[in-house]
Amino acid sequence: MPKTQQAPRTSTLDTVAVAAADPQRDQPWADLGLKADEYAEIRQILGRRPTSSELAMYSVMWSEHCSYKSSKVHLKQFSEIPQETPIGKMLAGIGENAGVIDIGQGYAVTFKVESHNHPSYVEPYQGAATGVGGIVRDILAMGARPVAVMDPLRFGPLAAPDTQRVLPGIVAGVGGYGNCLGLPNIGGEVVFDETYLGNPLVNALCVGVLRHEDLHLAKASGIGNRVILYGARTGGDGIGGVSVLASETFDADGPAKRPSVQVGDPFMEKLLIECTLEIFAAGLVAGIQDLGGAGLSCATSELASAGDGGMHVELDLVPLRDSTLAPEEILMSESQERMMAVVEPADVAAFMAVCAKWDVEAVDIGEVTDSGRLHIDWHGERVVDVPPRSVAHDGPTYHRPFARPTWQDALQADGAESLSRPVSGDELRATLERLVASPNLCDKSWVTDQYDRYVRGNSVLAQPSDSGMIRVDDETNLGVSVSTDCNGRFAKLDPYAGAQLALSESYRNVATGGARPLAISDCLNFGSPEDPDVMWQFAEACLGLKDACAELGIPVTGGNVSLYNQTGESAILPTPVVAVLGVIQDVTKRTPTGFGAEGEQVFLLGETRAELSGSEWAHVVHGHLGGLPPVVDLAAERALAELLADASRDSIVTSAHDLSDGGLAQALAESSFRHGIGVSVSVADVAGGDAFVALFAESVARCIVTVTTDNAERLVALAQRHGVPLTPLGQTGGSAISVEDQFEVEVAALREAWAATLPAAFS
Repeated sequence: MPKTQQAPRTSTLDTVAVAAADPQRDQPWADLGLKADEYAEIRQILGRRPTSSELAMYSVMWSEHCSYKSSKVHLKQFSEIPQETPIGKMLAGIGENAGVIDIGQGYAVTFKVESHNHPSYVEPYQGAATGVGGIVRDILAMGARPVAVMDPLRFGPLAAPDTQRVLPGIVAGVGGYGNCLGLPNIGGEVVFDETYLGNPLVNALCVGVLRHEDLHLAKASGIGNRVILYGARTGGDGIGGVSVLASETFDADGPAKRPSVQVGDPFMEKLLIECTLEIFAAGLVAGIQDLGGAGLSCATSELASAGDGGMHVELDLVPLRDSTLAPEEILMSESQERMMAVVEPADVAAFMAVCAKWDVEAVDIGEVTDSGRLHIDWHGERVVDVPPRSVAHDGPTYHRPFARPTWQDALQADGAESLSRPVSGDELRATLERLVASPNLCDKSWVTDQYDRYVRGNSVLAQPSDSGMIRVDDETNLGVSVSTDCNGRFAKLDPYAGAQLALSESYRNVATGGARPLAISDCLNFGSPEDPDVMWQFAEACLGLKDACAELGIPVTGGNVSLYNQTGESAILPTPVVAVLGVIQDVTKRTPTGFGAEGEQVFLLGETRAELSGSEWAHVVHGHLGGLPPVVDLAAERALAELLADASRDSIVTSAHDLSDGGLAQALAESSFRHGIGVSVSVADVAGGDAFVALFAESVARCIVTVTTDNAERLVALAQRHGVPLTPLGQTGGSAISVEDQFEVEVAALREAWAATLPAAFS
């Protein structure tokens, strides 16, 4: 593209020479989110004041969202966990665009979950859509073909006007972008709580598949190699974008004054994916980086910092949708569907030819140098001259003060034991009917039916199964399973245990399908780091997650931190979403969720305790939050997971469903809803015969399974071998859910109530 496309602004251009000669000029560092000491540090690094372009780069790259300045002191402990999985070593981990895990047979899988919370509140459709687009490009940048997405979502109360505003747009954005890309949406969550009012959580996960030899990393190496920007043109949408939006709290004025949200074009992204995969296959790149948060500021500085340390870029060569953009605006723009590649000179022509084939615009904008500096010019004038590592990796590190909140003891002392509870069979039935139709336990088909769950033909399990599962190899049937989970109420009661409970539930959901858990990615959503109470929650959650991963023997491959999730002084529930990925050698032997036939025996695996604090029963029936969450039992989770994987491999069980929110009663109901098959059970041998505890407690390391009569003894022997408590419950069949000596309710009527909640709210 000729340099004459954009006219130079020589009259207002703030060059390096001008900055050196004009050291006292006032600069809007505070308006860009920088603190006084941060601005002073930038001046010290450069030995002068920054140019306006340099100030723009530092402001977005040193933002909370990009630099992790408040969280990295706590995140570093994840690197202490052994970087081995039960299958083999991690091929790439924390610090890369996404973690990459060996799954055997020469295959690797990359997966990651990230947040797009604040942009999705400002503009729900585009905020959610570009969240999907961004995580897909992270996976693509590792050399993988994206194969599936997931979406853990959190909203305010279902009936709240703001929930009515944001939820339809967010769901449409997730579905619209993913569907256009041809990526199945195989799982996620939809959770409602008053603390998310005004601050919904939109977390997006993507899974990609690659061969070991296809791995690519984000680094600019090879002196003289060319730097090529390709994909969509750069526009004014998203200037500052998520890097600024996600780095401060919303206030009473709402989102009106926030920077614009990025605008996505999934059809351009689809072309970009296919173009990039062909470029990889041809061996035409030496390094690659997607342009997400912080845009060109991030891509140039991170590539240079991770490579040979030097890069020179001609910024006026960047293709623009808006020719009036100033250089600092181009550097801050987070326009979507863009990638940056480092290409050897001999491969440039072939690279450009592939881009032309896919109708993807590509421009050579610079080269890798041995200067140790990032030099960016605008119409022959130098506007950036910085050490790239100071921008990308050596930003500020905060040791935020934190302390156990003064209110934590009182919260934990206020347990659910004092709440009135149902006693008679009629009261138990009424409780079940109320819970299954409640927002967090009701049917989510109104959401998931807007997503294509089976495009590409390799979806083995998807919503409403406990986990999503994808076939990786058509010949061997090798596959992977993924689940995301978090109970924010548990994390509020005890953030250390709450993070571990999020991990254990996700771990268990992967296991119920027959996969063996391998590794995790996390998305840690918390309030303001400037609040010592919030930072204590964050520190405890990180420690809990690290300790749990170490005990289970699975690594953290990477993830995301989203802070400042609060409106004014009201923070969200601490929400450390944990994604667990597992591997299954033969997807044809996966275990489905839900009763599939009549006359099968139903067993409860695991031990039930009187654990109701933080439960859906306490939340829905009493509006209560207090006490201690269920006791974490990671040894029991591991034993249960091993049993379930063996049972799947040996075709012992015909279905499995984890017990979590809503307890045994909810699991029985959902299992019956799947195919309209009823069940008759007795809970006399569960929880000492206390029917209420047996049905509604939310103890961990539990699931229900069904077996044919011929396999019952095999299941008993398997449970004994793994040391997992096993309790016979009853038998599938009929048209009702029947609890002996307590109540009976027709499956069809209960399912109608379960299915009606969301359609009624959004009709």
